Amino acid sequence: MQCIFVFDILNGAVVHALRGERSRYKPVASFSQVTDSSDPLQILDELRPARVYVADLDRIMGRGDNLSLISEISIRTRTIADIGASKLSDLASLPSSVIPVLGTETASLSLMEELSGQRRMIASLDMANHRVLSRDEALADCSPFEVLEELNHLDLEEIIILELNRVGTSAGLDEAFLKKAAGISSHPLILGGGVKDEGDLLTLEEIGFAGALVATAVHNGKIPLKWIH
Repeated sequence: MQCIFVFDILNGAVVHALRGERSRYKPVASFSQVTDSSDPLQILDELRPARVYVADLDRIMGRGDNLSLISEISIRTRTIADIGASKLSDLASLPSSVIPVLGTETASLSLMEELSGQRRMIASLDMANHRVLSRDEALADCSPFEVLEELNHLDLEEIIILELNRVGTSAGLDEAFLKKAAGISSHPLILGGGVKDEGDLLTLEEIGFAGALVATAVHNGKIPLKWIH
């Protein structure tokens, strides 16, 4: 079970994400019990995560970017990053060591197909209340399970199941949904959103997931730092 530590970066600072309501995100230091900093590089030095997921919220929202920070982070630890890519040229700004995350919220199925086999990549099935978030008609009208079946045809490192309405909530697992997803996908699955404690991590492993994105449960002390090491 991999625990991938999440950096949601807004205006150069790590913020505490909650339910995808980006206008309400606050610096993580105002919430965290494990760090008094919101600086990504300082948090890296303090907590020493083995692998991080970076969401460049500025770039995803079309109001700047944190690409230089992502480059610095990637020098210090294994890094995957969602920069809101919607076309192939967007990925040229990422160091080759960073594995891009192509989220359905911004990336089309055709872009994922174009990149498949050309570069290591991770797909993110972005959802809210189990509804697929996408501007791509090929995906927006599909159920999450139909999207997973489509993604079975692509060369992917992993697929992130990202439930935005559960991010930052410590709401726990929707086990029936996750079991069905694990039974459909031929790729390693990573859950993002709702993981509340160590027990959830063990349950995910039993279901067949390869890992989880974690942030809130680390910052509030419910998941010990050893899991991200």
